[in-house]
Order: sequence, then structure tokens, then C-alpha cells
Amino acid sequence: MDSVDKNTRSRIMRSIKSKHTMFERNFYNALVSKGIEGIEWNPSDVFGKPDFAHKQTKVAIFLDSCFWHGCPKHLRMPHSNLEYWQKKIERNEKRDELVTSTLSSNGWKVLRIWEHSLTNNAAFKKWVEKVSNLIVKRKILHEQSKA
Repeated sequence: MDSVDKNTRSRIMRSIKSKHTMFERNFYNALVSKGIEGIEWNPSDVFGKPDFAHKQTKVAIFLDSCFWHGCPKHLRMPHSNLEYWQKKIERNEKRDELVTSTLSSNGWKVLRIWEHSLTNNAAFKKWVEKVSNLIVKRKILHEQSKA
């Protein structure tokens, strides 16, 4: 049973941001501070609308929240309306699989980063470094293929 009434729960759920979250802002700022240019937020012209995309190098980055994307370690399923939430999370997981496979088959490198792996400062820095290095590497390969 839910600890709040239906209207309050609805208001709480509506207040949860899906774009430009604190994690996204911090991650974007960290990439920019590493000198990475050309990162776009939620580009509507890239299938699946990744949180970030570097179109020149075809790198798509998704920062997946543990709740909405069904983290096997941290998903805490609500106790009320359980059937609804199970179906919702399953649909999200299937959509994530479709987006990843579609982008990958079109030459994109897809990175899915769990929200929980960005809460620790050392892990956060490791992910920023990994993404930064990947973009630089793919940019060099892209430029070499043009020559």
C-alpha cells in the first residue's frame, strides 16, 4: 500500500525530471571541461534521443536511472500498483534494447551508464575519462578515413 494518496503520488511522479537532471548537467560539464566539443543534449534527430550524442564520431550516451531503466542492483519496485510498474519498467528495458541495437547496427557506439555508477566521485571521473577518450579516438579514426 502506498504511503500517500493517489493525487499526491501523481504530483510527486510528475515532478521527476527526465531531461537535464543533475547527473546529466554534471556529466556534460565534466566532458566540456575535458575539452570535448560537439556534444549535443537529447538530440531529436538521433534514434532513441540519447542523453548526449557526439554525432561526428557517432557516440551515443545514455545515463540510465536505476528506477526507470530497471537496474538489477538498485531497482526498488513500488508496492502499490505493482502490475503497472512491472509492465512499465519492462517496456522501458525493451525500448532500451531496441535503441541500443538499432544505433549499434548503424555504426554508433552506445554507452549506457547506470545512475548509481555516477554517485561515487572516482567512478564518475572514470566514466568521464572513458567517454572523453572514446570520442577522441573515434574522431581521429574519422579524420583518418577522410584522408
